[in-house]
Amino acid sequence: MKLWDKGFSTDKKIDHFTVGNDRELDLVLAKYDVIASKAHAKMLGKVGLISPEETESLVEELEVIAKSIEVGKFTIEDNFEDMHSKIEYLLIQKLGDTGKKIHTARSRNDQVLVATQLYLMAELSEIKQEVKHLFDLLLDLAKEHQNILLPGYTHLQIAMPSSFGLWFSAYAESLIDDVHFLNAALKVADQNPLGSAAGYGSSFPIDRTFTTQEMDFQTLKFNVVAAQMGRGKVEKATAFGISSVASTLSKLAMDICLYMSQNFNFISFPNELTTGSSIMPHKKNPDVFELIRAKCNKIQAVPNQLTLVINNLPSGYHRDMQLVKEIIVPALQDMKACLEIMGFSLKEVKVNPNILDDPKYDYLFSVDTLNELVKSGMPFRDAYKKMGMEIEEGTFTPKRDIEHTHEGSLGNLCLKEIKEKMEQTFSL
Repeated sequence: MKLWDKGFSTDKKIDHFTVGNDRELDLVLAKYDVIASKAHAKMLGKVGLISPEETESLVEELEVIAKSIEVGKFTIEDNFEDMHSKIEYLLIQKLGDTGKKIHTARSRNDQVLVATQLYLMAELSEIKQEVKHLFDLLLDLAKEHQNILLPGYTHLQIAMPSSFGLWFSAYAESLIDDVHFLNAALKVADQNPLGSAAGYGSSFPIDRTFTTQEMDFQTLKFNVVAAQMGRGKVEKATAFGISSVASTLSKLAMDICLYMSQNFNFISFPNELTTGSSIMPHKKNPDVFELIRAKCNKIQAVPNQLTLVINNLPSGYHRDMQLVKEIIVPALQDMKACLEIMGFSLKEVKVNPNILDDPKYDYLFSVDTLNELVKSGMPFRDAYKKMGMEIEEGTFTPKRDIEHTHEGSLGNLCLKEIKEKMEQTFSL
């Protein structure tokens, strides 16, 4: 069944090429198409385009379809082009002529727009919650291990003392920036496009404010052409949001892979969270974190992928837009999986409490030792030269009893303030 069927068939090759994997992707979106169809049916009844009885029967049958989707019984067979045609077929099969009226005053263009935006809002909200769970875990780990020192590196060279408290809470606070991007994407998606029809509105006296309220959108996309132009743009905003999260996770995964190696030996994980080698019995590989790194790097390419599809298209609908689904839907699924497995794995991390006992880390303390000379009155440049000469001559003695007190330093992590900042970000 095709919603645009005019009584003649298209070549099967054309059919296969144009439909692509839409049926599979639409199984993810079908729930939201039903939500929008219920709102649309109620609106048609409100403005008198269908009777109260027809409205009631359409809503009841759509709820039946929604339950079949929820329990995994909804399918889109090959003789249906997409979720829209299958849902409409089920309504017609059950309700006859009443089912045929559901498409009054709408187009597949605004159907897919509103279903996609409802889907993106739900996914973004879920991802925000997963980010918050990871944030809470990182803060807990920072508090638990705040006094255990860790080498800090610049240029991958031993630099200055850090701590596990500083390391864990750094990633926690970075996630706050990512939530700002997710909030921005939610703001873009939270505008009802239903009623824009094919992109130029309708001669029917529809009530778009009603459907906006019915679907819990904050506002509507008023201009019908602007609503259609949002296709691809909303997905791109979402992609920027998840790519920001992915950037943080990718960097964290890279740190973990380094810190797990025998050369560093800063952290370890239980055997069940690592994998082995087919020929090297001693291996405990960080495959989980390597895959998080790779998947998150793929996610960071998604905004560019979408740009290459939607860039330089004129206003109005174009079939190019179909391809944005196959880019954004898997990316969102990967993002949720990476967040879930990162949190699952990090709960089991074991830290090495004696890393800095190794004398190779003595030079970590050169800056703090230098600063003590400055505090005693020696000009900074003179103290710097003195330290340099002692290091060069092998006479340097590190001052290990360091004291960092300013906000955000390893002696003053500001965990309470970071937590409050995240709470404020969630309230925006």
